[in-house]
Formats: sequence, C-alpha cells, structure tokens
Amino acid sequence: MKVLLAVSLLFVATFLIADEMDCPLHKTHEMEARGDSAMGFDHLKTTHHFLLKDDGGVIQVEANNAEDSQSRDAIRQHLQRIAQMFQDGNFEIPMFVHAQEPPGVPTMKKLKSEINYSYEETTQGGRVKINSPNAEAVSAIHDFLNFQIQEHHTGD
Repeated sequence: MKVLLAVSLLFVATFLIADEMDCPLHKTHEMEARGDSAMGFDHLKTTHHFLLKDDGGVIQVEANNAEDSQSRDAIRQHLQRIAQMFQDGNFEIPMFVHAQEPPGVPTMKKLKSEINYSYEETTQGGRVKINSPNAEAVSAIHDFLNFQIQEHHTGD
C-alpha cells in the first residue's frame, strides 16, 4: 500500500512539474531573469519600447525614475554594446534572453552589411535606431521587433 501511495505521489508530482514548466508566467519570469542578467539592470525599474518605422525600427529603454542614475547608466552601456554587437551580426544576447533565436535574426545576420545600427542617448536611458534601404532587411527587422513586443508585453 505504501509503495502504491509513493508511486501515485511521484506520478502526480511529475505532472505538476511539467505543467509548471509549460506555464506562460513561469516562462516569462525565466526570460525576465535572464534579461536582467544579460542587460545589467532590473527590468522592473525600466521601460522597454520596440518601435516599428518604415525603414526599420527602434529599441528604446528608459529608467522609470529620473533620479535612478544607476539604471540609466546601465541602460546606456547595454544599448551601446547591443548596437555594436548587432552591427557585427552578433545576436547572442537576445538568443540567451529568449532561449531561442528570435524571428528575423537569420536574415539580419545575412544582410548585416545593409543594416545600420546607431545608438543615441536619451535623458533617462537610450535607444538603438535600426534602419536599412533593403526591403528584405526591413521585413526581418520588423519580425525581430514584433517578437520583442510580444515577448516583453510592451504593447507597442
């Protein structure tokens, strides 16, 4: 009887753990933790925006509190690094954060010489402008940014 009870409890526990791993909130929490680690700042103290433009788009991050110079400075450092990495065709950070290759990345790597990434400082953080005259590149940029919008629930 004890063996049957133990096996039954193990069986139920296995399904509960599997359900937790498939839970969207659990996956979002894990993504946010990886993001905080990779970016060097707390996502709860900042606001991300992923904006689509006719020729590409913008990644913008700002500290929520104007007095939070630690987050502001970390944002600036991160976005400068991202602009350079993306220009080099290196998308390791978003691949780590999302635990997958985001849509658009293969094409953005292939067409890296036709895509421009420029960093700009803002009052409370910074932005990376991404643009290209190449329609295929713009489509890939939009795929990448739309994925970010969905994953980070920005509502952009």
